[in-house]
Amino acid sequence: MKCSLGEYKGLKRSEKRLKQRLRVCVATCNRADYSKLAPIMFGIKSHPEIFDLEVVVLGSHLIDDYGNTFRMIEQDEFDIRSKLHTIVRGEDEAAMVESVGLALVKLPDVLQRLAPDILLVHGDRFDALALATAAALMNIRILHLEGGEVSGTIDDSIRHSISKLAHYHAVCTRSAERHLISMCEDHSHILLAGCPSYDKLLSAHQRDDYTDIIKSWIGDDVKEQNYIVALQHPVTTDIQNSIKIYELMLDAVISFNKRTLILFPNIDAGSKEMVRVMRRKGIEQHPNFRAVKHVPFDQFIQLVAHAGCMIGNSSCGVREAGAFGTPVINLGTRQTGTEMRSNPLQKKFCFPAVKECISQDIDHILETQSALAVDLGGTNLRVAIVCMKGKVVKKYTQLNPKTFEERIELILTMCKQAMADAIHLNCRILGVGVSTGGRVNPQDGIVLHSTKLINEWSSVDIRTPISSALHLPVWVDNDGNCAALAERKFGHGKGVENFVTIITGTGIGGGIIQHNELIHGSTFCAAELGHIVVSLEGPECMCGSHGCIEAYSSGLALQREAKRLHDEDLLLVEGMTVNNKEQVNAIHLINAARLGNSKAESILHTAGTALGLGIVNILHMINPSLVILSGVLSEHYENPVRQVISQRALLSAQGTKVMVSELEDPALLGAASMVLDYTTRRTY
Repeated sequence: MKCSLGEYKGLKRSEKRLKQRLRVCVATCNRADYSKLAPIMFGIKSHPEIFDLEVVVLGSHLIDDYGNTFRMIEQDEFDIRSKLHTIVRGEDEAAMVESVGLALVKLPDVLQRLAPDILLVHGDRFDALALATAAALMNIRILHLEGGEVSGTIDDSIRHSISKLAHYHAVCTRSAERHLISMCEDHSHILLAGCPSYDKLLSAHQRDDYTDIIKSWIGDDVKEQNYIVALQHPVTTDIQNSIKIYELMLDAVISFNKRTLILFPNIDAGSKEMVRVMRRKGIEQHPNFRAVKHVPFDQFIQLVAHAGCMIGNSSCGVREAGAFGTPVINLGTRQTGTEMRSNPLQKKFCFPAVKECISQDIDHILETQSALAVDLGGTNLRVAIVCMKGKVVKKYTQLNPKTFEERIELILTMCKQAMADAIHLNCRILGVGVSTGGRVNPQDGIVLHSTKLINEWSSVDIRTPISSALHLPVWVDNDGNCAALAERKFGHGKGVENFVTIITGTGIGGGIIQHNELIHGSTFCAAELGHIVVSLEGPECMCGSHGCIEAYSSGLALQREAKRLHDEDLLLVEGMTVNNKEQVNAIHLINAARLGNSKAESILHTAGTALGLGIVNILHMINPSLVILSGVLSEHYENPVRQVISQRALLSAQGTKVMVSELEDPALLGAASMVLDYTTRRTY
């Protein structure tokens, strides 16, 4: 049979294409996705005549704290072509974003060098989003594994984003397939393949050496179904609550008095705090616990298959464990929506759609999301219901008791009353924020050292008794920091990247916002602005030093000077009277100055100058663009402070704005903002 020259060349090109292997790049980010990718990688490797396998390792695989799990890939005899260190440590939301950015910087070079025909990406990790984004922009085809699923957290958004970037899909269930079709993905590019780890699960379940595995990981005296496997990760859209659940889970498992294998959480935002909780409770030294960073997947299967139960929020609990019938206690919202082996007993109701005004409904939701704010002052204890827009819905005030026990009891009583009233006011309480004087460790909710105005509040845990009694997350911080937070969310500081708030009241305090974040300092005493020394020979301050701003400019300092003038019969001028029963205070001094008392004017001038000098020091140290004066004396100090800045500050700092706060209750609003900022996903 003869053929033309053109036909001959066409046959040769077809033959060449058949001989050319498909370059497949498999990228794995962590121990969990490798368990799903490994069976596929083995399959690809077993057909070298068809496929050229390129393995890229990144993410937590390369971090010692998470077990350096890239070694198990090497033990499986895969040739790792590229290792990318892409994790920015910090284990918070910002670190996750920075890790995605770092991966996007490093991946183009690797993908350009490997030049794969297709990239395999699994699941819903932030690392996987970086992989899919880079490959899509470089015109590399993407096969996404386990897309179309629903779990109810930020993972959904990431998973669906990767699916929209991908060209092909291998899904586990019919529902996932339908979800992708409803997302306008081409049905012909979707393969219903099942869970890739199930083949290994079912074959490994038949192993006879499971008792040896149990003994090696948990102990020689541990029997089958007489131990617990615990694995819980942070929920990135609900970090504080997931940490609270983790703490409660550990308490419960400790109380069970059962041998427990507990795995460290993954690297998501919040994991660092969870590890702190674990270590604070002594889990790593507890005789009933074995805490590990990683267990090889084939051995982990055996441990789950023969456990008495599994506890946590890992997808393994709602999927892989179902293959063995291991009982699972699923905690929190991380797996909400994930398809499970068995049907839940909870009946679901499907209501018909009702047409309503959407904007009205949104406003209603925003108004009802609220916080309980507690202001622990030297004289009064105040509690308020504060809504998302900063409106104080209802406020409660009582005299502050003298002892710690009485104060806590009164706080709980007032909060419970507010929570009861909130139901009738249609307010949903999301948490409790506490503003207090003194030096505060906000991470642990502990008052480290109180002011003389609030005696006995030193090394006092405020968070635990309130959280335990009200079953709500609790935030605690210094009143000056709370004032700054209030300005950031509701006041002049909204949208300002760098500013300082100065409280001028009974004492002098404040808060510093730098790059949109509150500064606490290494020992939580940042922004103790009242104790900036402005004179070497000044009056004694309540802190024990001399010449502090607070010794000149606080309400107590002005009251001290007013009493001195009054005792010397130098305070009162024409038009002024002081009742014998009335205590002389700063207001009398201010009124005297207004009526022309030169000595009162001199004292106020000195107080304003001292405050201004302290603020000039602040401008020269941190260079904010705005200074907000807050508190009852703020209006009296506005002009003196501006004058001192214009005279004493460096030229580059003289243009700094000085404004008086317009917020009526900065301490309460700041306490509320700690709660409300979190609910709007701005972690405090």
